[in-house]
Amino acid sequence: MVFRASEDETACVSAELIVLVIVIITALAFDFTNGFHDTANAMATSIATGALGPRTAVAMSGVLNLVGAFLSVEVAKTVSGGLLNISTVHHMALLQIVFAGLVGGILWNLMTWLFGIPSSSTHALFGGLIGAAMAALGASGVIWTGNESTGLINKIIVPAVLAPFVAAIVAGLSTYMIYRLNRASDETKVRKAFRIGQIGSAALVSLAHGTNDAQKTMGVIFMALVAYGTYTNHDSIPMWVKICCALAIALGTYLGGWRIIRTLGKGLVEIEAPQGFAAEASSAAIILTSAQFGLPLSTTHAATGSILGTGLGRPGAEVRWGVFGRMTVAWVITLPLAGLVGAACWGITDLVGGLGGVLVDLVILIALSGYIYLRSRRNPVDTSNVNEEWEGGLTPPSDLAEQTAPVATGA
Repeated sequence: MVFRASEDETACVSAELIVLVIVIITALAFDFTNGFHDTANAMATSIATGALGPRTAVAMSGVLNLVGAFLSVEVAKTVSGGLLNISTVHHMALLQIVFAGLVGGILWNLMTWLFGIPSSSTHALFGGLIGAAMAALGASGVIWTGNESTGLINKIIVPAVLAPFVAAIVAGLSTYMIYRLNRASDETKVRKAFRIGQIGSAALVSLAHGTNDAQKTMGVIFMALVAYGTYTNHDSIPMWVKICCALAIALGTYLGGWRIIRTLGKGLVEIEAPQGFAAEASSAAIILTSAQFGLPLSTTHAATGSILGTGLGRPGAEVRWGVFGRMTVAWVITLPLAGLVGAACWGITDLVGGLGGVLVDLVILIALSGYIYLRSRRNPVDTSNVNEEWEGGLTPPSDLAEQTAPVATGA
């Protein structure tokens, strides 16, 4: 009997180790999608104004995301210990919750990327984790309110509501002052000067994005390592986790999320170089400030709010409110829909049980991801057409006659 118990214990440990490895790989896959989903936050306006070529822009952004990932760990601490009430959860169950949440985040990122909608990767991840935790533990599985370093409401909901408004106000005022102060200057020289300035401001946003967003995946992986028993909540995040997360988000950024770059750069506001500079500088300031306070802010909300603000601040600028409306709807439904996917994935793992349930979810994730990618090839957006004039849809004008699928008229 003693020998059989030892065998069972060994099998359990082996299953947990396999699940841990799957969780880490899936977390890095989410980090990769976060990179290409959010490249637009830093580079859309610089590409739209011609300050940087598309390939140069994403390469620079990838490098700076890599560097930014090492600058702080405050956001990672919030993610790993400030949102879910998981101190009494069994190791395997916690690994399943984390995995289910990651699946929810990845699938939402891919769906919104397909339609060119700049939704929040941050809220997709947290929505998935919260949905899985609530499915497993009920409402008590989430820390709704807490102290200054914990709690869903004060760490996620409040910043999500405030960020786009604050960004829009800051960017709007900045844009207004830029145009007012330069109203008597030569327009061509002003645009040239601000295009040069955009290189610096876009670089700062990329650095800020790495500082904020790469840490979210670090926190998730560290949570999984704590669940497995390798570390405790009081340990520092290991360097190999930082390096892997930094490389994953940098690689995703370099891939370039051209569909979302097109929406932010051409769809919301017709951007000029002074506006692009104001938007990027405002976004960077807000994102870096939030990172210092451990707030896992949505960089997408900050960047979109800033771009909207430049349209309001420039006299005579056109804001496409229909595009912004679709973005807003996506923002509102991100948390609950990603949460539903996370809860469903938890239900599958709980029904099938243990490693088998995780493998079933993994197969579903791979299959749906493959389908979304193949669907995206019906109306490709890349460096050759990302800056084509906006005519109400994701697909550039040169391709409109060839596209008949519903996705061609997406955001």
